[in-house]
Amino acid sequence: MNHERVQQLIRELLTEIGEDPDREGLLKTPTRVATSFEFLTSGYRADIQRLINGAIFTQPTNNMIIARDIELYSLCEHHMLPFYGRCHIGYLSRGKIFGLSKLARLVDMYARRLQIQERLTEQIAHAIMDGIEADGVGVIIEARHLCMMMRGVEKQNSMMTTSSVLGSFRDSVATRNEFLNLIGRPHPA
Repeated sequence: MNHERVQQLIRELLTEIGEDPDREGLLKTPTRVATSFEFLTSGYRADIQRLINGAIFTQPTNNMIIARDIELYSLCEHHMLPFYGRCHIGYLSRGKIFGLSKLARLVDMYARRLQIQERLTEQIAHAIMDGIEADGVGVIIEARHLCMMMRGVEKQNSMMTTSSVLGSFRDSVATRNEFLNLIGRPHPA
């Protein structure tokens, strides 16, 4: 990311909305915004192999592995406003498991891009499925979108839930229900 160019664009934006980028409170704003956007979009510059860094381990198990309530923060690609929430991941191993922190790092890598929640959910599920050749994967994201809360319809209590189920999580109602029970979510009848 070209930091100087982003700073220049933020100065121009401040002027366009009627502000004075040279007033005391805004003097360092272009630099701070450029630094923030570099962090908030760092997922574009992340490499999945480097992120995983060999933290895939052989474990002869076929039990369900669950990581719940992984916080996530992203920017919606339509308004560039934040959405935030929790991601729940479950997978059935075929002899390979991820180091636990790598699941959270995968969530962050995909969340730190301009996103829609539906795509984010799919990307995480496919990265896990492909990364360890899992028997099945389930990913659920529950998030609040500031584009719905502070503009547009202004619905403060709205929550969006998306899911992606692959492999045995898609094919087996029992596996899917076990996942939903273990993360404490009701499942359809």
